[in-house]
Amino acid sequence: MTRKSRSGGTPATVALDRAGIRYAVRAYEHDPAASSYGTEAAQALGVDPAAVFKTLLVEGQGGLAVGIVPVDGSLDLKAIAVALGLKKVTMADPASAERVTGYVVGGISPVGQKRALPTVLDVSAADRETILVSGGRRGLDLELSPADLLAVTGGTTAPIARRG
Repeated sequence: MTRKSRSGGTPATVALDRAGIRYAVRAYEHDPAASSYGTEAAQALGVDPAAVFKTLLVEGQGGLAVGIVPVDGSLDLKAIAVALGLKKVTMADPASAERVTGYVVGGISPVGQKRALPTVLDVSAADRETILVSGGRRGLDLELSPADLLAVTGGTTAPIARRG
């Protein structure tokens, strides 16, 4: 993987460049009719869906937080609540998620958000040398190591995904 420096990139690529983190840009032609952005990315890029992670926002007592799970699974709300030290969380309203992160749904990156949010990455990421996450717009993923993703987001890991 090489570090990409692209003027005019997304806030995610700018943040990674600024942090000196190595990543690869993985772009594909987004189909507006796709029903699942993450599954579309895995298929278009020809990679295992378990290596592509989706960025989901939840809302709890303390505000919004980020959960990052494989696209072939779902977010376990009870598990992420525990990981965040909360009693309960719900999925964030999409309009609120867009407003707070600065990204559109389907292109929300865990990196380069308008405001740093508590971030939890599913433990399954540790099984992989690299994972793919949204690069800040539909049709753009970034491949980087899970450790680098945690470093740039200030995130933690926990078992927050349900398979299937």
